[in-house]
Amino acid sequence: MILEVADIRIAPGRQAAFDAAIRRGLETVIAQARGMKGWKVNRCVERPERYLLTIFWDTLEDHSVHFRGGPLFAQWRAIVGPFFAEPPLVEHFELIAKS
Repeated sequence: MILEVADIRIAPGRQAAFDAAIRRGLETVIAQARGMKGWKVNRCVERPERYLLTIFWDTLEDHSVHFRGGPLFAQWRAIVGPFFAEPPLVEHFELIAKS
């Protein structure tokens, strides 16, 4: 299992609209993606224009090849991309230990 972590910064004052857009994008686009196992979105308390999106994928390729290289990625970016103040920082993690 691979954890994708996207550190997202949006333009100030657009939180309510982004909250609705990211939920819609996750529920209507990401939910269709091959190998997607679940997601979570958190908004920063101190800096409310910062979000952390975490998505669980079966494999790295499910995200980096099949999703990013397929038609769903363009749909996703059309929904959430207009809110970005800068390109999100996206990294992938694998589980080492768990309690």
